[in-house]
Amino acid sequence: MSEQQLEEMGPIDYMVLEWPGELPTTGEVQPLLLDLVDRGIIRILDIAFLTKDEDGSVAALEVGELKQVAAAFAEFEGASSGLLGYEDLQEAAAALDPGTSAAVLVWENRWAAPVAAALRRTGGQLVASGRIPVQAILAALDAVEATN
Repeated sequence: MSEQQLEEMGPIDYMVLEWPGELPTTGEVQPLLLDLVDRGIIRILDIAFLTKDEDGSVAALEVGELKQVAAAFAEFEGASSGLLGYEDLQEAAAALDPGTSAAVLVWENRWAAPVAAALRRTGGQLVASGRIPVQAILAALDAVEATN
C-alpha cells in the first residue's frame, strides 16, 4: 500500500463475532457485511475464523474448511492485509466462551476516510475512539427510568 493510499484511509476497527457451537449457515450476517462493502461504507481488510472447544483449545479455520459457511463468506476469502496477527487471534480467542466459533474482522471505515484525511492534512490526529455496548445503554436507560 502506498503512502498516498495510507494518507487517504479511514479509521480502522475490529470486532469479534461469537456464535454458540459452529458458525451459522443461515447467511444472515454475511449479506449485511457484503452490503456495507458494496455501498463503500467499510472495506474488509482482514477476516479470520476461530473455534474454541469445550476444553478451551483454540483452532483457526480457513474459509475453505467451512463447507457450509464457505459460500456465504466466499466474498471475503483472501482478505488479509497483515494487520491481524497471531497475537491478535490469541487475544480474540481468550474472549471466547468454550464451545463457540467466531469470525474476527478488521475493516476500514471508508465513510470516515475524507474526515480522517482532512484531519491529517491539517496536522491533526485521532487520539481516542470507543464503543458503547448496547447492554450499557440499556442499563443506563433502565437506571434513568427507575429514578423517574
